[in-house]
Amino acid sequence: MARVRVVRITETASESATVSEGATVSEDATDSEDATDSGGDSGNSSIAPATPLAVSPGSAGAVAMETVNRILTTAGVNVVSTLRSANDPDVGGPVIDLSGEDSGLLIGRRGQTLQSLQLLVNMITRKEIGDDVRVALDVEHYRQRREASLRDMASKVASRVVQTGHSITLEPMSPADRRVVHVSLSDYQGVRTESSGFGDDRKISIISTSQDPA
Repeated sequence: MARVRVVRITETASESATVSEGATVSEDATDSEDATDSGGDSGNSSIAPATPLAVSPGSAGAVAMETVNRILTTAGVNVVSTLRSANDPDVGGPVIDLSGEDSGLLIGRRGQTLQSLQLLVNMITRKEIGDDVRVALDVEHYRQRREASLRDMASKVASRVVQTGHSITLEPMSPADRRVVHVSLSDYQGVRTESSGFGDDRKISIISTSQDPA
């Protein structure tokens, strides 16, 4: 059964991954390895109780935590749900961390399971509070590692584009991953980014501005 603890978490340094540079970059090359059992909170009574992060009943943070716990309890997933932030300004709502022996199951291939769970939590939370709040879920800081990996990859590919003057098209990515690439290269001199395709086949091209009309 899912266990819940409400606590403020200090973010750890993100890890970066190295990817090969080619004309087409596979998203698999940027994936962090699926989370494994990191020996998170096992319910050991010797662990000191955490300081609670206060949330008001009926608030987005409280409803989101209740929703996550209800879903995971029904699924029989053994994890700890932790409210990292009641209202993160970058996210636009609560941020919830999930950790524990079954946490790897919640990520899925390329984060697809985590993305689906987050979508479901957002739909239920918005319906219950009647507000367009956004809830972000993270598993064992997977999103932090993933975003760091994507930013590292985007920078390396952009550097290659500047050097060669030739555009590089990445493999299809999720909307969240594409946004990370677009934002990370928004101020990168000598390149611009452009999305193309439809649905699951939508991908990003990193284009040299030297190809643009004068």
